[in-house]
Amino acid sequence: IMSSKGGTVLSRRSYRLASDTDKPKVTGIVNEKLLSDYLHHVFPASSKTGPASAAHRKTLMFQDLGAHLEKLLAEDNVTEDSRDQIEGCLGPSTVVLDHSSGFEGLLFVDDDLLGVIGHSNFSSIRATTCVYKGKWVYEVLISSQGLMQIGWCTLNCRFNQEEGVGDTPDSYAYDGNRVRKWNVTTTNYGKSWAAGDIVSCLIDLDEGTITFCLNGQSLGVAFSNIKTGPGVAYFPAISLSFKESVAFNFGSRPLRYPSHFNAYTYRFYVIPPTTDLIKANRLLGYLKTVLSTSIDTQLVERDSGAWQIQGDPTILVTLAHIFNHFAPLMCKVYLVEDVLMNFLLSILEGGGSVEEHPLIQQLLDLFWLLMEDHEVSECLKQLMMSLLRAYRFSPIIPDLGFQIHYLRLTTAILRHEKSRKYLITFDVLRSVVFFYIKTPLRVKEAGLEELIPTTWWPTRFDKEGKDERDTREETAEERLRRRAYERGCHRLKKRIEGMSHRQHQICKRICHYDDNFKLFGEASRYIFLNKFRKFLQENASNRGNPTVLCPPEYMVCFIHRLITAIRSYWDEGKRKSPGSISSEDAYVPPQLFYNGKVDYFDLQRLGGLLSHLKKTLKGEYDAVLTSFLSPPLPSQVEGSHGNDGLLLGRPFEEPDQPITEKSLLEILDGVVMMYNLSVHQQLGKMVVVSDDVHEYAVALKDTDEKIARCPSRRPDILEELQKTQKVFAEKLNHLSRRLAWINATIYSKEKMLDVYWLLQVCIRTIEHADSTGSLFAFMPEFYLNVAMNSYSALKNYFSPSNCMEELPGYEDTLAQLAAILAKHFADPRIVGTDIKDSLMQALASYVCYPQSLHAVERIPEEQRMAMMRNLLAPYEQRPWAQTNWILVRLWRGCGFGYRYTRLPHLLKTKPEDANLPSLQKPCPSLLLQRHMAELLSQDKDMAASFLNSVLNQLNWAFSEFIGMIQEFFLFLLNQVLNRVTAERNLFDRVVNLRLPGLESVDHYPILVAVTGILVRILVDSDKQGAASVLLSDPCFQLRSIQYLLGEGDAGDAGAASADRKHFSLHTYTDYISTEEEQKVEQMLTFLTEESKQAAASTPTSEDDLCPICYAHSISAIFKPCSHKSCKACINQHLMNNKDCFFCKATITGVDDYTKPASS
Repeated sequence: IMSSKGGTVLSRRSYRLASDTDKPKVTGIVNEKLLSDYLHHVFPASSKTGPASAAHRKTLMFQDLGAHLEKLLAEDNVTEDSRDQIEGCLGPSTVVLDHSSGFEGLLFVDDDLLGVIGHSNFSSIRATTCVYKGKWVYEVLISSQGLMQIGWCTLNCRFNQEEGVGDTPDSYAYDGNRVRKWNVTTTNYGKSWAAGDIVSCLIDLDEGTITFCLNGQSLGVAFSNIKTGPGVAYFPAISLSFKESVAFNFGSRPLRYPSHFNAYTYRFYVIPPTTDLIKANRLLGYLKTVLSTSIDTQLVERDSGAWQIQGDPTILVTLAHIFNHFAPLMCKVYLVEDVLMNFLLSILEGGGSVEEHPLIQQLLDLFWLLMEDHEVSECLKQLMMSLLRAYRFSPIIPDLGFQIHYLRLTTAILRHEKSRKYLITFDVLRSVVFFYIKTPLRVKEAGLEELIPTTWWPTRFDKEGKDERDTREETAEERLRRRAYERGCHRLKKRIEGMSHRQHQICKRICHYDDNFKLFGEASRYIFLNKFRKFLQENASNRGNPTVLCPPEYMVCFIHRLITAIRSYWDEGKRKSPGSISSEDAYVPPQLFYNGKVDYFDLQRLGGLLSHLKKTLKGEYDAVLTSFLSPPLPSQVEGSHGNDGLLLGRPFEEPDQPITEKSLLEILDGVVMMYNLSVHQQLGKMVVVSDDVHEYAVALKDTDEKIARCPSRRPDILEELQKTQKVFAEKLNHLSRRLAWINATIYSKEKMLDVYWLLQVCIRTIEHADSTGSLFAFMPEFYLNVAMNSYSALKNYFSPSNCMEELPGYEDTLAQLAAILAKHFADPRIVGTDIKDSLMQALASYVCYPQSLHAVERIPEEQRMAMMRNLLAPYEQRPWAQTNWILVRLWRGCGFGYRYTRLPHLLKTKPEDANLPSLQKPCPSLLLQRHMAELLSQDKDMAASFLNSVLNQLNWAFSEFIGMIQEFFLFLLNQVLNRVTAERNLFDRVVNLRLPGLESVDHYPILVAVTGILVRILVDSDKQGAASVLLSDPCFQLRSIQYLLGEGDAGDAGAASADRKHFSLHTYTDYISTEEEQKVEQMLTFLTEESKQAAASTPTSEDDLCPICYAHSISAIFKPCSHKSCKACINQHLMNNKDCFFCKATITGVDDYTKPASS
């Protein structure tokens, strides 16, 4: 054993305990008295033998220490009852879930046979051991908060996919999802549970009762007088629905809430190792004494007159004797959690930074030095698992003290390099739990009522049902409430930030690079990177065992910690290498997508399958990869890892500039993939709380208005309304506090900046990849998906608590994304149908909002023209519905009375999702309209092709009226007007019924469309030609036009409709402008005069009427047979048949016919 100034350095493999007689005399002679005093101080005699004075106690040296220690530990041996000796229990001593015969349905059971995930409609499973006498308890750790029934059952219970624990006579269950208890019938019981809670199940077979506890608090006796006696024994059992998961603790680990059960002498299924617990605590006491005792400087004598400090060897030999007994105990789960973890936590209880407690680092050094590798590996694994369970299932308190305490210990352990590397190798998925901040469902128990004593929610809504955020209209009381609520939210955010900071420290430790990897092997970051890619592969395939898939709520927290760590290390690298780019300009270089150094697990590329791309783009692919043959540049070499060639194959378009450490690029690529896997979907799910607040706020305001209108003669109605008001107010108090927590943990400003940074990374990556030409096809599809989805999340999920317009460089980023969508929605290099649809839908959504539409108008004119040309081009394989939607949105808002977002008659109904693109206010683009007009007017072939493409998608009737572009069009408008404006007709009856699915059917949207067309034809263009056609239609009724302005003759409708409210465009002042009203009045005046003149004119001779319809004058003559008819009849006939209607000759042409004046 050697000692150095920097610490103890020795080879564990060659270490052995040596007696004094084995040591060469040159090392010095140990002072026997001082050594004996030291060892007696560390290992004092037991109080059972009585204290011995220093003068009379036996000299204790190292050669006697082993026997002395054995004797001391033997005093701790106590008689323990084995499971076989305990009456009332039957079954194996190791209690697990019965995965061989005691289950129904499909389940996934963990390797330890204690965790279970449901994988069918309603699966059930029981334990391997039953009880028939006495008092017993077990715990269930709730991993998901869905539908589950937990409790007890007998062997006679038969379950199926519909009936589980509690649904049969001899089974009893507690259901915290529906807050009920079950035994064939069901009644209300207990509290609602949440993920991270612990349910304790107690059965007293002496009294015949079953009780449940939630997080250590008794919920009261659930069942009494349960069936007992000979032949009746109860198994722990559970039934759970699809994807719900729990973990059982039958006593193999310390119970989290044992005090209540101990007080009532409830037994655990697994007998606690009492003797080992006493020995472990005694040995730990010896260990603390050694580490806290200073060594006498006269302990070792070299020459007769010279003294030298030789403390390290003496301490290590003493510790070696302790670890000889302590190491085997630390391989047991129960002892690690109950003894070691609590001891390490006690070291940090004094507060301060983790760096101020070096004792943990010293202990870990000793573990690796004095324990066998398999012992320390098992010990660290169980220690980390215990910390994970403790963190995950700790109750939420206002200061988050429990979670922070466990995070501090985890950080201290990860500061130890060798331990960190082993734990990263162990399992990166499990460490993700440390980054999760669970959301409390019960705000009272989480202390949110004290933290946020005053609640607030929006109370003002516009006609569209959206929140009005103008604080200038607030009352003084509303302003005080809002500010008090904001102060409470700020206090909560500060506490969560402290926890987030410690999570960030853990993530930085996991991604640490500055290790001495040459001495201790591969750097921590590379170990993490290997595990991280495997983690992504398991979650990307989604085909693996659900027990290894990461829950999406964990993913959300994990990605934010990773982004923070990446940016931190990225900027550190920038300071060390000024020539590299900063994290603000980060991107993933395009060579990662095709040089084969990064595995994308068969994920779809923009150009199709990788194997297909390597064949079709072989020339370009081989040309750019020739750089692999040249030696890598010094900047391309980093450490000793498999990504040494990560940046090889740089395309010629890429600048020859260092970006950052290659390992960070690979992690960043994984972060983008992780967002695409499940983070975006989870961000969308959490918005439901904000939606609930809005819905209840609207309901409460409606109730308040009803109370104000309630007549004083109806106190019964008033009482019911007040009860409803109280329920809504209590619900809003609860939801507003929950929303404060969610805004602080998921939708905070910092989290929004992370997603915004990821959006910018994707945009820059797409731009760099696009510059590579055909090699752009190698880019994985998820980069484009993340660019579109992250923008959607910023716009829809983080508001209104945070505004996207406040982000730095917001407008430029919008313009960059607009350029990407405009260019790539019709990019021939992209072949995937799904990604092409997504691009088209994103562009369609983009043009629905003023800010993003303005961004489209800001892209270069050449790109705008190319986008419009692609939109007007034949559809081919593009989705025509989205293309039409985009073109319509560019014009919407220019039409007659077409300025509404929700139909006017639906404003009083429940508002829909105000974020839907279809519900945005019209924002037409005159610039893009002009581009469209220029393209169609300058390119006749494109115009004809565009019209053909449109008509091919429409039904034959629409094609028919286009063929008779004016005459039949006006006839069709007449028919619509007559049917909608007639009194007491079928349309009126359907509208008044308000049938489900027909809510949007009403007079306004139909009549304003027809009116707008008529105004355009009869007022804004040539009147006479259109008027003559319209008036020649026998179905034309002037009263239909009068109906539009509320001037219909009510007398014709009869007395029954005298009180009926007439439709009038005058009542829609929010949507119909004064100019438009005047045009309608002009049209009515014009048609009135024209109809009077037509009535006074000489009627047409019967010989001049069309011989087919006898409704219109002859206006067409056929070639070559010279038969005649009106244009409407011959056009309709020729659509289906080319033969003459009269003589069956083939018609080769149709000319206009005008009656000669002399006839």
